[in-house]
Amino acid sequence: MNETPSPIREPKRRNVPVDFFIRLLKEKPLGTFCGMIVLLFIGVALFADVLAPYPYDKVNIFDRMLKPSDQYLLGTDQLGRDLLSRLIVGARISLTVGLVATALNVLMAILIGSLSGFLGGKVDLAVQRFVDAWMAFPGLLLLLTIMSIVGQGLFQIIVVLGITGGIGSSRVVRGAVIGIKENVYFEAALATGCSKWRILIRHVLPNIMAPIIIIFSINIGGVIIAEASLSFLGYGLPLKVPSWGGMLSREGREFMESAPRLALWPGLCLTLAVYSFNMFGDALRDLLDPRLRGGQGSYGAAKVKRKKGLLARLLSPFA
Repeated sequence: MNETPSPIREPKRRNVPVDFFIRLLKEKPLGTFCGMIVLLFIGVALFADVLAPYPYDKVNIFDRMLKPSDQYLLGTDQLGRDLLSRLIVGARISLTVGLVATALNVLMAILIGSLSGFLGGKVDLAVQRFVDAWMAFPGLLLLLTIMSIVGQGLFQIIVVLGITGGIGSSRVVRGAVIGIKENVYFEAALATGCSKWRILIRHVLPNIMAPIIIIFSINIGGVIIAEASLSFLGYGLPLKVPSWGGMLSREGREFMESAPRLALWPGLCLTLAVYSFNMFGDALRDLLDPRLRGGQGSYGAAKVKRKKGLLARLLSPFA
């Protein structure tokens, strides 16, 4: 009796986000850990009103400059305000500026870089000379000049940091667009008579999403540092807003010797947030950029290859 052969079952393919998360966990453990810290900061920022034990602007002169205790876990400042509550609300301010300004940063980079690289010719030449002139100015001096003109405020600092950072990041987008113009499908789209805007939207922008994601993840830390620097110098957010840079500038600098915790905790939060964003962005860059993957897509694979080569050389005399 002839048996019908059973159909060959193809192995199930894993979902792309799940596969990417597994690769991130295996190949970039430090990036994964920093990504968890980033999620923790985002959760604290979202639920700051619930997590803060006291109102961040509640002044109590009788509790001024208290050391950490059961009532105030991190102590109080010179006006009797709870330091922990101000740090939690400061996380919301810093991350809001970082995320929104970086999103505007990426939009400006896409607008300038994609049009410059796609159109080419005299347009590209004129735009790149403007970018060169812009990047020739010292960044902090340029930000201080613009902020002194537009004034302090959350909206002003987001717009200024987003636009100024996007001009420099447009170089990366332009390079990616020029690389895509060398592909065959780009020439095929031109040959079929597609309009330039259709080619830009349908063929160019989807293929530069990897560098765009990398730009977004890496630039967040720089934007947070820029906001903290401006607030530290008195050109950023208003005095009533508890940003980490402002806390370092005012009570942290004034009472650094008598109460070092007023400068220690904001500086530690700022350092940890920027480091986590940078390491997480670096891990995303290594996984998303095909030029940095190596033969099998990871640093670990290249390391195993080197070990095998060493073992082969050691055993070669006995072969």
